[in-house]
Amino acid sequence: MKKMLIGSDKSGFELKEAIKGHLVKKGYEVTDCGTTDIEQPKGYFVVAPVAAKKVQDKEFEKAILICGTGMGMAIVANKYKGIYAAVCENTYSAEKARSINDANILTMGGWITGSIIACEMVDKFLETEFTWGLEEWRQEFLKSAREQVKEIEESIYK
Repeated sequence: MKKMLIGSDKSGFELKEAIKGHLVKKGYEVTDCGTTDIEQPKGYFVVAPVAAKKVQDKEFEKAILICGTGMGMAIVANKYKGIYAAVCENTYSAEKARSINDANILTMGGWITGSIIACEMVDKFLETEFTWGLEEWRQEFLKSAREQVKEIEESIYK
């Protein structure tokens, strides 16, 4: 069974629940590392580190994080080496986050994105592989860029 990690704060709770249901219907085993009781919410600054660490440790390949705008989750998650969290607001950006940037965490805003579009974004994010659908020269360019980004990370996280 495919595994997926998901989490939200209070502002992303309803959207997260809709996405969880969508993923379960698609056959995913979903682990929720965020707010599970709206009366006892966890902050984005609490949820994002848990998810980032689980992806960093390869317990999960990818994750989905939702707060009010998606920005807080992305900012915090991106503090972790090897984490590439991308804020997306439509299916095109979700696809490009994977095909161009090799993002491993999709973040979105519960105040911004409706559940139908969010589920479509999740599908695009999960279906798209790095460099998918791109010209050969661009694939080579992006693979080289990814290695250079990893070198930058190594110099920062010594």
